[in-house]
Amino acid sequence: MANYESKNHRGYHRDRNQRPYQDQRRARQTERVQVEVGQRFPLTIKRMGINGEGIGYYKRMAVFVPGALTNEEAVVEVTSVATRYLRAKVHRIRKTSPHRVEPRDSYADQVGGFELEHLDYPAQLAFKRDVVAQALERYQPEGFHSYDLRPTLGMKDPYGYRNKAQFQVRRNAEGQVEAGLYAERSHDLIDLPTCSVQMPVTMTVMRAVVAMLQDLDMPIYDEEQKSGIVKTLVVRAAAHTDDVQLVFITNSPKLPHKRELLERIANELPQVTSVMQNINPGETSLVWGDDTRHLAGAEAITEKLGDLTFKLSARAFLQLNPAQTEVLYDEAKKALDLQPGQTVVDAYAGIGTIGLSLADVAAEVRGMEIIPEAVDDANANAAANGITNAHYEVGTAEDLLPKWVMAGFRPDAIVVDPPRTGLDATLIETILAIRPSKLVYVSCNPSTLAKDLVDLTADYRVEYIQSVDMMPQTARCEAVVKLTRRQ
Repeated sequence: MANYESKNHRGYHRDRNQRPYQDQRRARQTERVQVEVGQRFPLTIKRMGINGEGIGYYKRMAVFVPGALTNEEAVVEVTSVATRYLRAKVHRIRKTSPHRVEPRDSYADQVGGFELEHLDYPAQLAFKRDVVAQALERYQPEGFHSYDLRPTLGMKDPYGYRNKAQFQVRRNAEGQVEAGLYAERSHDLIDLPTCSVQMPVTMTVMRAVVAMLQDLDMPIYDEEQKSGIVKTLVVRAAAHTDDVQLVFITNSPKLPHKRELLERIANELPQVTSVMQNINPGETSLVWGDDTRHLAGAEAITEKLGDLTFKLSARAFLQLNPAQTEVLYDEAKKALDLQPGQTVVDAYAGIGTIGLSLADVAAEVRGMEIIPEAVDDANANAAANGITNAHYEVGTAEDLLPKWVMAGFRPDAIVVDPPRTGLDATLIETILAIRPSKLVYVSCNPSTLAKDLVDLTADYRVEYIQSVDMMPQTARCEAVVKLTRRQ
């Protein structure tokens, strides 16, 4: 491992030596800038940042302006002052970008998930490729200047795609039940009676259930009082089977008026095929609790991806965009280029969507996931699809993969699809130690992707990066990276 360690940390030593000088220079610049909240000044937007905000410079200090687009000229108003940057809002636009469009959702500038709805779709796709380039420029993995960054694969109709609505539920000052999302940087709930990016059936069910909660005078959770029961509503629809699952996330196991509520759901919402309750007591930043209970209908819904069917329990992860999920997984299969007889590890496997799609070629598929229900679903999905050469276990990739290697299993290929935090350092060490000939990285966060590539490119060459737009109207970008082992 000595050779790996020296290569792995080469870039970090360089950064550590340079950073004090960079910090001193920025500090001197900041000392000269005196700005107050509420101050207004003209600003030209030079580029867009990774969160979809416009970025300009006031006396060499970066200014982040949500809703502003590249090359626009605006008068902005400072909303917060930090040591190295300012945040501001648009007061007035003097010069408008030709790519600016009118958002379909009136609240698009208030809540997350609509950061780019004011930007035309071709420009959104170009932005997402640029986000990958920005991340690479920041972390500078080996050879990044020559990477093949392919144009982002988008949708014909970039609306009505989200298969899951997960809305907080509260009562407003007038006592009306509302369901929606929090305003940016706050816990102020914005009621969403409509939402253009959701599959229509999810909003139909959501608004009908909100009306039922109001009619039955259900005890709605109050964050300040830390009392009440119904916290969150989750509606998930299967695009290819018409199944719909409704989950009540509650503060306690009790669900008053449960019988009347379930009767109304059965009578008024026949499209709902599964009703579940998830219990998440107390004040917590986590939406889901560990205890999920069956209330009515089936315990899971079924979705199809390609030729395979997948069972989805309440907490099981599935990409939010069914149409683009098939595009993403097809790109992952293409990049992996698995040959008959080769073995593959499906890390961060979820319900097995990627690994099971490879089973018809692979000699063996092994996968892991930390959520037990998802592992149960993955193994059940393998059985339901007649797949006998795939097996999934509960645990982290960084724990299970070394254990499998110690037992004599050395995969020919690995596909990783980590959360936004990226790969665990131990998993990276294991990958570089066993050196599978093929490696595909499916990323939902270009920043952690670029950071991980600094380590991975010690032994792997990036063949190309294919960005895929899984979430139109947002700044989120997925990417499939094909890596091949250096000889």
